[in-house]
Amino acid sequence: WDELLEHMDNLVSWGQDELKTWHKTASALQVGNTQSEEACTAEDLQHRVKFQNKLAGICEDMCKEVGAYPKCAQCPDFVVPDSTPGVMTWDELLEHMDNLVSWGQDELKTWHK
Repeated sequence: WDELLEHMDNLVSWGQDELKTWHKTASALQVGNTQSEEACTAEDLQHRVKFQNKLAGICEDMCKEVGAYPKCAQCPDFVVPDSTPGVMTWDELLEHMDNLVSWGQDELKTWHK
């Protein structure tokens, strides 16, 4: 019991010290707030972008849960899944052939060197 009571006393004193630190920080922010509105807006935008990026991965999962997937118009940068998985369409085949031609030309250039 003695150890528990000592630990509780330590927690109380630590909490009081933390509150004093927070009050000092808050007071300094209120007095020393000389940032312009543009700087605040830019910082706010950065925080919003970080938040949005964090939510982007979760958005698809939420759409799946509510049955809106794969027609997620609200999700940022949503890419519709392949409608023909495992089957190559003509457009995909032509793109693959173009990529092979480019790759082959690059390989020939390295062989000549």
